[in-house]
Amino acid sequence: MIGQTQVYDCLGRLDIPFDYYEHPEAPTIEIASQFYRGEGTTLCKNLFFRNHKGNRHYLVIMDSHSNMDIHSIEKQLHQGKLSFASEERMMKYLGVRPGSVSLFTLINDVNHEVILFIDSQLRNAEKVSFHPNDNRASLVISNSDMLKFVQSMGNEYYFLDLYGTETVNKV
Repeated sequence: MIGQTQVYDCLGRLDIPFDYYEHPEAPTIEIASQFYRGEGTTLCKNLFFRNHKGNRHYLVIMDSHSNMDIHSIEKQLHQGKLSFASEERMMKYLGVRPGSVSLFTLINDVNHEVILFIDSQLRNAEKVSFHPNDNRASLVISNSDMLKFVQSMGNEYYFLDLYGTETVNKV
């Protein structure tokens, strides 16, 4: 499992500046919202799913204020019924326990087995905030640096219309 230090090292290698905010443990978006900081920053919700066969895994990131229509996502992905991945799968593919999943957990997916879906509305965010593989802190990075990080990870990724009005758009 790769933790906070490796996230900071990776961001340093990629020349991605970040603001660091330490706070009490925040395993849910409701709790994280209490410690939310950053003018012009979008706090992101991170969900980890598996398909009905259990052979595909998806990380979905979205604005914390967004509500997701899982049936719309199921229809767009053509993978059948989706469900939240178990703690065991989360540890295997993302290297973290529930409550610490974030964009930065892709560092632990060395075989690039997790497909990332980014809420298309996040394209308009100036800055975004995620846990650094530990839910006792938050990092704020620019939207363009978020994409730089994603591209450096090598995972397949798409922008996804969580509200069902568009199809999946590969970046």
